This record gives sequence, structure tokens and C-alpha cells, in this order.
Amino acid sequence: MNRTASDDGRDRDTAGRARSARPRDGLGRPLPYGAEGVPRQPEGVVRGPAETLREAQRLLDAGMPFHAHEVFEDAWKSGPESERDLWQGLAQLAVGLTHAARGNTTGGARLLRRGAARLADAVPEAAAYGIDADGLAAWARELAARTEAGPGASNAVGAEAGASAIGESGAGTASGSEADGEADAATGGAATTGASAAGVDPVAEAPRLRRDDV
Repeated sequence: MNRTASDDGRDRDTAGRARSARPRDGLGRPLPYGAEGVPRQPEGVVRGPAETLREAQRLLDAGMPFHAHEVFEDAWKSGPESERDLWQGLAQLAVGLTHAARGNTTGGARLLRRGAARLADAVPEAAAYGIDADGLAAWARELAARTEAGPGASNAVGAEAGASAIGESGAGTASGSEADGEADAATGGAATTGASAAGVDPVAEAPRLRRDDV
């Protein structure tokens, strides 16, 4: 995405939509302008369910749950209303893992549990695509409990703000550069990569989305 000038001074993509042009690391944390970051997922891509799951799994396996959440967000925005809980729940799990990897224990645990609860309302839709809703919910609740109890469990600085910024995108409350800007504030603009000292390893914790992905 290119950083372009606009009348209101906001970053915009090549289509003119407001979106922060700051580069991001693999966990979606903002880097300084001009730094080499991980390419963002393009917004508004319409994929079929199978392609959505393949791309999201690839990103999760690569330790990029923030980017996986953007894929799920495209799915719930472009898919039928009947599948909204499914894709939003998966997006919230990806964001919960993102926060857990960043070391934001409170926000991470809260979003993991919220995503698990949302998936419980989408078991038939999940089963239609081979998604292991029960297994994912169990994984999310276990990781939430372990995240809260592990090293750095008291490190909740910015967790609630961060959850509001990117976690609630799965509930449609923030998107585009608005969410990016709030996420920048939540992380303090940290120019780091990988898991924080207090965070979990996103590669080791990556869940399997489908029952046939073994």
C-alpha cells in the first residue's frame, strides 16, 4: 500500500480508502515509516470459505495471527449473514492470539474466550466447512487460562485499548486507519518483531482450523 496525500491529512490506500500506511511487523505492531515490515493483507478480498481457511491457516502457521484476522474479517464482511458468528469468532481467536503473543494478557484472554463463545453459536456453519469449532473453542479457553497464569500475567498495559482497537474489528466496531491508529496507541508504537518477552510463541500456539488439517 502506498502512503498518499489527502485533504484531511490521513493516510489512504491506492483506492482512496483511509488506512494507515505505517509498516507493521508479523504481529501487526506499527514500525516507523520507511522501515521494512511485513506486507499487510489487502482489504476487501472476496474469497470462498476453502480459500479463506487455507490463507488464514498459512498465516497462522507463519506466526502472523494479526494478518490471519484480516482474512477472516474479509470473510465476515463479504459472506452471508448466517455465517457472521463463524467468521467473527475466528477473527477474534486470531486477535486473541495476537495479543497473547504481544504480551497483552488481559486483552488476549478476553478475546480468546469471546471468540470461543461466538463459535459455540456457529457449530453447524463450522461443520459445513470441516472447521473444528469445539476443538478451537477448547484451545482458546486453555490458552486464555495459561496466558493469564503465565509469566507477565500482570502485564496488561494497553491490553484493553488494544482489544478495542483490533479485537473488536471482529464485531464491526473499528476498521481501517481508525483501528490502526488505536492499535498504535495501544502498543506505544513499539518497533519490535516476534513475540514479546512476556508473550506466547504464535507459531507454537497456532491452532488447526479444520479437522482434516493434521
